[in-house]
Amino acid sequence: MASCAYCQATIVFGGKQEGNLRFCNERCLIRGRLLVRSQSLPQGNVDAFVQKLHMGACPQCQGPGPVDVFTAHQVWSALFLTSWKSSAQISCKSCGTKSQVKALLLSLVLGWWGFPWGLVMTPVQIVRNVRGMMRTPDPLRASPELERLARVQLASQQAA
Repeated sequence: MASCAYCQATIVFGGKQEGNLRFCNERCLIRGRLLVRSQSLPQGNVDAFVQKLHMGACPQCQGPGPVDVFTAHQVWSALFLTSWKSSAQISCKSCGTKSQVKALLLSLVLGWWGFPWGLVMTPVQIVRNVRGMMRTPDPLRASPELERLARVQLASQQAA
């Protein structure tokens, strides 16, 4: 199976193709273009932007940092239909944990009701959320994921 060149999600059916790259949807295609453009940004500008973002206030609650990327994983099912997704957000640890708890609870209640994928993906998404909640960001250094998202944000600002 193919993986999205932007978000690394598994592409089972469809997707969008551009050159040698494959994306899961139109949104990832647009962000993928920005990611390619962001590779030509001066590293000094990127480092300064990432550091400012990492040590700044949380974009969600305006509380103190450090700020990093937190991913919430959820799944819901209805008989033979199962949908799962992972949503990354830039926030403080507290806001990141809140979104992971919400996704975990939603998955616990609504994830099991599909056959066979609900039974398979619900434990996977629950474990991903628990692992994410136990992760503490490095207060001195931004994660590679934060740098990647910051690059896209910087490229988007420059394109506008």
